[in-house]
Order: sequence, then structure tokens, then C-alpha cells
Amino acid sequence: QWDPSFVFSDEEFGPVRHVSIQTSLKGLEMLVDLNGGELQLSLVTVLKLEKGLLVWFSVFAAGRKSCPLCPEEKFKACYSHKLQRHLQNLHWKVYVEFEGQKMCICHLPCRQLRSSLSGDQVIYNSRLVAHYHCAVCAVTIARKTDMVSHLKRHVNKGETEAIPAGQAFQIMKELGTNVQLMPNHTTPQKTDTFFNRKMKANRQLVFCSLAVLAEERNPLECLDAFGATGIMGLQWAKHLRGSVKVTINDINESCVKMIKENCHLNHVRVEGGKRPGDAQGDGDTPIAAVEVVKMDANVIMHLRPFDYIHLDPFGTAVNYLDAAFRNVRHSGIVSVTSTDTGSLYCKNVNVTVRHYSCQIVRTEYYKELAARMVLASVARAAGRCNKGIEVLLCVAVEHFVLVVVRVLRGPTQADESAKKLRQLVHCQWCEERVFLRPGSMVEESLYKQLPCRCHGSMPGKTAVVLGPLWSGPLFNTGFLRRMLVAAVQHSMEDLQPLLKTLICEADCTTFKSFTSTNSPGLANQVECGVLIKTLQKVDEADSSDHAGKRKSGEEGGNVLKRLKPETLLEHPAFYYSVHRHSMRGMNMPKLNKFLQSANEAGFRVSRTHFDPTGVRTDATLEQFKAVLTKYSVAPASASHAPIKEETGRVD
Repeated sequence: QWDPSFVFSDEEFGPVRHVSIQTSLKGLEMLVDLNGGELQLSLVTVLKLEKGLLVWFSVFAAGRKSCPLCPEEKFKACYSHKLQRHLQNLHWKVYVEFEGQKMCICHLPCRQLRSSLSGDQVIYNSRLVAHYHCAVCAVTIARKTDMVSHLKRHVNKGETEAIPAGQAFQIMKELGTNVQLMPNHTTPQKTDTFFNRKMKANRQLVFCSLAVLAEERNPLECLDAFGATGIMGLQWAKHLRGSVKVTINDINESCVKMIKENCHLNHVRVEGGKRPGDAQGDGDTPIAAVEVVKMDANVIMHLRPFDYIHLDPFGTAVNYLDAAFRNVRHSGIVSVTSTDTGSLYCKNVNVTVRHYSCQIVRTEYYKELAARMVLASVARAAGRCNKGIEVLLCVAVEHFVLVVVRVLRGPTQADESAKKLRQLVHCQWCEERVFLRPGSMVEESLYKQLPCRCHGSMPGKTAVVLGPLWSGPLFNTGFLRRMLVAAVQHSMEDLQPLLKTLICEADCTTFKSFTSTNSPGLANQVECGVLIKTLQKVDEADSSDHAGKRKSGEEGGNVLKRLKPETLLEHPAFYYSVHRHSMRGMNMPKLNKFLQSANEAGFRVSRTHFDPTGVRTDATLEQFKAVLTKYSVAPASASHAPIKEETGRVD
């Protein structure tokens, strides 16, 4: 039987730890050389299965010593010089260091001990798995990278002394707003206050959309349904001041506490808080006020109406769409950020079907496919509440998919939005695609709707039906232009290039189409076709209609009537990649030159933010390839050969 005296005592070593955890290589070698070490060595290494039971016994032979971290069948007893090389090369070389302790790799059958259902036997697997023993919680982990991540979680939770007192928080500043961050703020689902620095563009886009809505009517009741650190709601309150009434919600108690501390850090008063004097603790007058709520996101959206709702959960947002559209006011805005890129970008098709009820495959335009899939879910959720949507903005990048829609009440608007949900026919050979024509008639062959001829020249099934997807426009040009004005006013230099690209993509025009202005007074105010002076006049007209009062229903309708004609010009659906469809062995033209050539050929073309090498155009794939082939040139080595052949002719 096992004697407890074989384990390291607390008086000499502190907390009981495994023999594979040492502070130096000498300590690992002393496991064999110490007097009485043989007794301890037999405890750890000689686990044998005899008649279904584990038995402890010594395996030392005369003049030979066994490895303290390997079983006998893996490494037999040997002399000291060979054992020293074995300990150094196999166990010590791959250690994981933590607070001065080295966790060496262990090959003992520690991970194969499993109790049977009856509890009186131990099942032993013959295959030994190398592993590490955690110095904090004594758990066994096989991979070194997993052990490093495991130790980081211990540090983030404050279960070790790795974080000195008074240094548990760090201050981060973004858009003039300071927030406190926990050390584990970058680990989703492992922290209470998650913060992602890569989502800065997302936060800026949401802020600009709210700023545009605040110009139409105020004060706005806006909701940040998933506050986390509260940085987004604090930016709204700090920069828009009295135009918005911000409510920051989170279901986690730690997040709510962190949000209130961040409010105090930014001199923002918390409405209804227990400490009303927090914002004035330093003698400063609070610059704004926010309401911090601890509630489930679905519950608060069911209980209270809002003009602006932003959903940014971890993963998909489909579970919160019904509640968001239930109480959102007419002409309000709902912005949805989806970070489940695995299902959106067709890495997990089964999850895509469960969450979005959509069939997709991996294509060259997969990012726009993901955006249209999210919009289809948003339109269905709005239709269930007898509401329609008008898409204002849609952005899909590496880390997230953001859609911003305006809510239009009434069954008529809901029916109009439902008509834009169509299926897509996608050719798997050339990747040509087209939305199915609306109608109830069953067609004999869906291939006839595709412009390509792959079905006639290729055997078998050449196309698949995807969707249902949103087939309407993805952008509102007027709304994007006003967002650009807001970005300029609030000094968002990083966001302005993206907004300019979106404006050109919404109009399906190139950059050079707007640079030919002869007005010297507006020359330095033209940015990708956007006249800042014209937009400022529109903003002044909007602001002169009200003086701190909400617009009436008639005036709200005028806003929609003003924005609606700008969306009547339906921009081309989807885009083509220049590199994917270039001719092999030919040097394709520069992208700007190709855009100019396609524009001169009579097609609408523009760049797209979905793909840096993509071109959005109303041309078919065959026409696209024809223009690309026409302006592609042969390499220098290949272009000289025909010339020599032609000049060497006699006739």
C-alpha cells in the first residue's frame, strides 16, 4: 500500500507537489542520488498492473538506477551517466517555467487512472501519454501550449502571486475615453470583462451611425446590450452628451462593477447608482450621465423601448434579434455585430444551418455571403414583429460582420423586406452566381438563369442553390456620407479610408470618377466624391428643424423620404477577384487601370472592402474576363519570341 511519507513534506517543500516540478536540473538528478530517494522513486515510477490492481514496489537493481519520470517498460534501469543524459534531454529540455518552478514532462501513467463504475477496480490504458503537472492545481495537461494557457488563466484569476498588489488593472484610452482592463481582458469566455482591441473599427462605425441618427432626432434612448467594460456606451455619452440617453447593460456582476468604475474614471455620472457622488469625487462636474443595468439582454429589450440598439454578444446574435425588434421605435436603428466567423465564413456548415437556416459553400465572395446571411436573419426577425428593414451599412472583415439597419414599422414594410430574401444559384466551376428570379412558377432547369455555359460543357451537377440570402442593397450612400462627416468631426482618421471605400462601393464608382472637379473652392473638400460642404448644409438644415426636441412623426417621415431615393439605385450584387480570374502566364493590369478600362467599356465598377483584390461590377463573369484578358500583357520573356518569329519570315 501507498505510504504518505513517500510524498514531499510540507515543512521542507511547502505545498505538496509532483516530483516532476523542480527548480533546477540538479534537483531532478537528486531524486535518484538522495539517501532514501529509492523509496520515493519507487512510489512515483513503479506503477504496475497486476491482476487488475495497481501495485507499488521498487525496481532498483544493483549498480543501475531507474528514471523517476518514466515507467520501467519505457526506460529501463541504467547507469548514472546514461540516466543523466536522459533526464536532461528528454525531461528537462521541454520544461514549462512558472514563478521559478520548472514543470518537466512526465511519462508516468498518471493520466491513465480511471475508476470503474463499481469503484473497486482501476482501469489502466496501455498507451502512455506524456504530460505536465500544473504547479498550482496539480492537473495533468498533455500539450505544452495548453499548459502555458492554463497557467495564464491561473494568473488572470488571481490564484497566484504573479500579479503584485495594486497592479491588477491597466488603463486603456480610445477616442478620448479611459477604461480599466483586467489582466485577462483579451481572453473571451475566460474573463468577465472582455475587451478586444481589434474591434476598434467596429466601435467607431457604431458610434458614427449613432451620431447620424442623433442629428435626425434627439434625445435618443440608446442601449449597449452587452457592455463588458462599458467603453462603447461611455464613448456615446462622452461625445454626444445631451443628444443621447445611454443605457449600458450586462448580466455579469463583475462587468457592472467595472462599468461603474469606468464611469467614475471618465467623470460620467451613473444614474440610479448607490454612490451618486462618485463622478464628483475629484471636484469635477460630470460631463454626462449613463444608466448601468444588470439584466439579461432579452429581458431589458422586451421591457423598454429604444431608438438605437447595439448587439455585440460573443458569437452569434440570432438569439437576441426577436427581442431587439420587439420594442425598437419607428425609424430607429439596430446594429448587429456577429463574431462567429467559423459559421459565417463556412468553416462549420452544420452550425450555419442551425443558427441562420441557410445553406452555403465556401466561395470567393464568402465575406459578402456572410453579410447577406446575417441580413436575412435580421429581416426574418423584423418580419415576425411586423417590421421591415432598410440596410444602411454592412461591413465584413476578418474578425466580425457588422450590419446596421433602420427599422420601418408596418406589415407592408415587412412584406417588402421579405420579398428581398431569395436563393442564389452558384456555379461550382467558374463561380458565376445569380439570384433566382422571384415567382411561384417552377422552372425546368435552374441552370438557364446562370449566364455561364458550364452546365453544357461540364458533366454532372455544376451548380448549387444557396440561401436564402438578402438580395437587396447593402449600403445607403447618403447615410454613409453623413457618417464620414461625423468621422471627420470626431477626428477618426483611421476610419475615414474605410468609409470612403464604402461610399464608392455603394455608388459603384471609382476614385478617379470624382477627382475631375474644376471648382477651386471645393477642390480640397472633395474626398472620393463626397462634398463635405454639401453635407454640412444638410446637417445644418437638420439641426435647424429642432432645438432640443424630438421631431414629429411627419418630420421623421421626411427624413425617410429624403434618404429613400438614394437607395433606389441598386448596386451590383457580389464581386469578382482579379487574381482568381486572371489568365495564367499573363501579366494582369494594375487594379486602378483595370477599373478605368472597365468603366470606359460601359460597366459600373468599384473597389470593395470585402476583398482588396475584388471588383464590384454589373458585368457578367464572361464580360469581366474579356476586359481582363484584353488589357493583360504577356511577360517580357514570352513576348519576344513571336516578334523574332515574325521578323524572320521571308514572305
